[in-house]
Amino acid sequence: MLTSIQKEILQTLVQLYHDSKGRSIKGEEIASKLNRNPGTIRNQMQALRSLGLVKGVPGPRGGYKPTIKAYYELNIPVIEKGVKVPIYKNGREVENLSVLKIEFTSIPHPGECEAVIKVMGDIKKLELGDKIRVGPTPVNKLTIDGIVVGRDDLDNVILLDTESIRSIPKKKVIEVGSQKLITLKPEMDVRTAAKILSENKIDGAPVVSKGKVVGIVTLTDIVNSVAKKKEKCKISEIMSKRVITVEKDTNIYDAINIMTENNIGRLIIVDNGKPVGIVTRTDILTLIAGLKS
Repeated sequence: MLTSIQKEILQTLVQLYHDSKGRSIKGEEIASKLNRNPGTIRNQMQALRSLGLVKGVPGPRGGYKPTIKAYYELNIPVIEKGVKVPIYKNGREVENLSVLKIEFTSIPHPGECEAVIKVMGDIKKLELGDKIRVGPTPVNKLTIDGIVVGRDDLDNVILLDTESIRSIPKKKVIEVGSQKLITLKPEMDVRTAAKILSENKIDGAPVVSKGKVVGIVTLTDIVNSVAKKKEKCKISEIMSKRVITVEKDTNIYDAINIMTENNIGRLIIVDNGKPVGIVTRTDILTLIAGLKS
């Protein structure tokens, strides 16, 4: 059974080891992090080494590394490199915090249940009453919104009163978007393009020439053109040539990221360069909200 100080030291070693991407951690670093005497850390490290929880690395760049047994002792899953589940507070990611494990007290009523969340990092950055978002998780893209109602600094656990639990379905854009693709031709005038968009009740369409997407026109483009009395212009003159496409087997989580990064609301779906459909932010949000299957 570990003492509270041994557990605190081991937690800090694992955290620093994780943050440094696997380098040896010196006792002075742990002492500085915990605001303790380096001699105390060295003494406790000897005890942890004898328990098989820590191994020493000799040499100028040496120090300490946690063993696999340490992860089991602290009930921390061994995380693959590059995998991180973030925590957001006030819309901003909290630095040097990553979720290791999530357990729910009740699944049938997510609006009433609590989530026990094991965290890597200094959870003192999270105060009782803080509204946070956890996730997305790497496999099922689970996100949890809630309020911190409890915090165990010794075990690095927070208790979250959940407000919403969402998971992005594992679907491809071709399954979610429209495969009835309405296209425009570069030589069309603005008035003709406006009529096509209006008749089909859509607010944008790709411009296709010789089977390839060369641009995209939105209702905003058309309204601006009309305002400038350019309704007789060819749409090749008003279209945006910056077209973002995705292959038909792209998953919708990646599609959301692409839209966000490029500040756009639609993506043209292609199959080996040939346009076969269109997916919008609304299509994806409707799916996530459970309004369509």
